[in-house]
Amino acid sequence: MLRTDGSGKICILSEEVIGRIAAGEVVERPAAVVKELLENSLDAGSRSITIDVRDGGLALIRVSDDGEGMSREDAPRAFHRHATSKLQSDLDLWSIRTMGFRGEALPSIAAVAHVRLMTATRSADVGTELEVVGGAIGRIAEAPPITGTRIEVAELFHNQPARKKFLKSTLTEFLHVSRVVQQASLAWPSVHFRLTHNGGEIFNYPSASSDDDRIAQVYRRAFLDQCLRIKASLPGACVSGYIVDAVHAKPARIPQELFVNRRPIRNAAISHAVGEGYGSFLAKGSQPRFVLFLGIDPDRLDVNVHPTKREVRFSDNELIHQLVRRAVRQALSGGKADEFGKAPFVESSVRRNSGSIMTTLPTSESAETESMTLQPGPKTQLPLVSEAAEPYVQVPSAEVTALGQINRTFLIVQVGGDLTVIDQHTAHERVLFERLCRAWTARGIQTQPLLIPDPVELSPSQAVLLQRYQGDLEQLGVDIEPFGSSTVLIRAMPVGLGKIDSTTFLQDLMDDLTQWDSASSLEARVRSVLASLACHGAVRAGRSMKPEEIKVLVEDWRTEGEITTCPHGRRTSFRLSITDLEKMFGRAGW
Repeated sequence: MLRTDGSGKICILSEEVIGRIAAGEVVERPAAVVKELLENSLDAGSRSITIDVRDGGLALIRVSDDGEGMSREDAPRAFHRHATSKLQSDLDLWSIRTMGFRGEALPSIAAVAHVRLMTATRSADVGTELEVVGGAIGRIAEAPPITGTRIEVAELFHNQPARKKFLKSTLTEFLHVSRVVQQASLAWPSVHFRLTHNGGEIFNYPSASSDDDRIAQVYRRAFLDQCLRIKASLPGACVSGYIVDAVHAKPARIPQELFVNRRPIRNAAISHAVGEGYGSFLAKGSQPRFVLFLGIDPDRLDVNVHPTKREVRFSDNELIHQLVRRAVRQALSGGKADEFGKAPFVESSVRRNSGSIMTTLPTSESAETESMTLQPGPKTQLPLVSEAAEPYVQVPSAEVTALGQINRTFLIVQVGGDLTVIDQHTAHERVLFERLCRAWTARGIQTQPLLIPDPVELSPSQAVLLQRYQGDLEQLGVDIEPFGSSTVLIRAMPVGLGKIDSTTFLQDLMDDLTQWDSASSLEARVRSVLASLACHGAVRAGRSMKPEEIKVLVEDWRTEGEITTCPHGRRTSFRLSITDLEKMFGRAGW
């Protein structure tokens, strides 16, 4: 209701309307509620937090912690606007050391939902239970003295049908909730986090002793195996964490996690610094991926910028930019000297999978094959790839003469009168991609069941995302079946692909699926998945090939138009015509 004084046009809004407007800034969707409640639990010193969600958070959000709890006097005060235990004076705004501080979260949530709170301090003989409906505090009663706080938020946006109308599907809203909890888990590894949805456990992250262990829980150990560790510091600022090495960089942007003083934030300057740190190390079209933790002196940091505290400002933006950029660059270049007057301490180490590279084109190590292979010295040789016994295909070709390989990676062939060097992996990748695209256009991608279905373990949020697009993937020839809470079985793949490493393929596939919502068209969605299939199904570097196989692969590549890049933008070939050779050797004009 609006109140006016006299006959003027200026109206003073009622407390109810004020509450709903404030809620519109703080409570955008169920995930925002979870974020605010988690921050309160963390500020309360909780060591274990359980988040129970129903129907994506619209029906119920319950957050239970073992923190310090609240007294009977403080519990109702917490629902008054701008009531907080984290600030004593305006001077505290200059050095904020807590996750929350404004005192807006609980009253804003209570204005658009039914809230029930149970809490008790460690020294209390009895706890407190209270209910808040439409922002008004209702019943207050005694409760069991269970140390900590449990808060239930039900019927979110029941009095804001317009806001509720613009929410996404239940699954999409829950993915946002899952993302918030995962970010909190990464930021606070010493805290035990557990998330359930509609009664089923989604993930359970026990307390971890380090950031490394928590990252492995959330993104799996395979992610760390592709990473470089960085650690650097300056007076008043430090950065640590992991960046994906340039070899494993991909078009996908996940993960790109940034935490400042354990607060997940977005900051264009730091993202730019990471990109500049990669510089020319990053292939065209690839994106940096990272999990970075910045520690900044609170006196040099302003977190009071955004209503939901998603953004921060630094007092010395350029210095932080240089710290991050040079730390990333040092890790990628092997830890060379920094340009600062006092170089920050930087650690960098490369972690790799030790398994062999799996490809599709097997061969035997015959004397004939070795005689046709142009090999450099042993220091630059790639390991020989072990594959099945079948050759690629053996079809005669009159126009292509196979001369051999360099380093079991580059094919040396004569095509007509031209000398051509071809990257065997990218050329084969292009061939498979074009064939898959034609089959999809004709709605005719044929599948081939695997003799032994491959089980692959995913993170809980990945399993939810895969379930969402399971039907779409079946139309692309990928048959994946849930096998437990976060494990899936790959049962079938498109015909024509070689043996695929299921784990690495599925991780790349998840990167593709995370981009589907932002894809510009259905074709863009499909092409990303088909490109991943082609990449994983193509012959790998390090695979020795017979002359007959080389000829057929080159003929297939020529049939597809001799395209000079693979679907991911890497080069497939380099050609020297007979005229080019004559000029190079001074024969032109003789």
